[in-house]
Amino acid sequence: MTNEIVLSVDAIDAHYGHIQALRGVSLEVKRGQLVALLGANGAGKSTVLRTISGLVRATAGRVDFLGEDIASTPAHRLPYRGLVHVPEGRRIFGGMTILENLDLGSFVLRDDAERKRRLDNVFGLFPILAERARQDASLLSGGQQQMLAIGRALMASPKLLLLDEPSMGLAPLMVKEVMQIVERLHRQGVTILLVEQNSKVALKYADYAYVLDSGRIALQGTSDELLRDDLIIKTYLGSPIS
Repeated sequence: MTNEIVLSVDAIDAHYGHIQALRGVSLEVKRGQLVALLGANGAGKSTVLRTISGLVRATAGRVDFLGEDIASTPAHRLPYRGLVHVPEGRRIFGGMTILENLDLGSFVLRDDAERKRRLDNVFGLFPILAERARQDASLLSGGQQQMLAIGRALMASPKLLLLDEPSMGLAPLMVKEVMQIVERLHRQGVTILLVEQNSKVALKYADYAYVLDSGRIALQGTSDELLRDDLIIKTYLGSPIS
């Protein structure tokens, strides 16, 4: 991990119609970091990711990715720059095979040899996807679909991976498996901004965390700093962490 700032979000606001969802949100992610964005339902976590990735337009503030302002860049252009978003709910394509879903992740790539190398890497991370590569993606379990969504993102070789609620709706054992994969990617040097409602899980793996409350950053600090204060956990993160 270096001190190079990959993502800098400076005082962004965002609205859904007349409803203000974000109020002056600022955060940064350095190369190689796993940064968690925590908070209760409706706090604005997913909106932050959607604003970074261009799906929601910031109404104020600045979003810098690798030193360039991307606040007005069309969302479909950002994967070419290395910013890849795994949305809440996975959004895999049923009616297409696992392999076809993965190929969609490499649409930015023209080099077939590099595409094969990336596919081999994904299959190394997720052997179940290799075993079922020709099957319809809709036949996968929820946890396997999350693996496919992450694998599809990795096919774009992201310089920054935005992960939105990867544990949502999964059984506890599958949550553990998916988060171990996130940790493995982190160890491999992938830079990750993780939105997660399960604060206990997120703080176990993150280097640094921000806590959102009603569209504002209420707290920030290293995972250890946040874990040491039970009042913070009870007030902003929903339950004590043991």
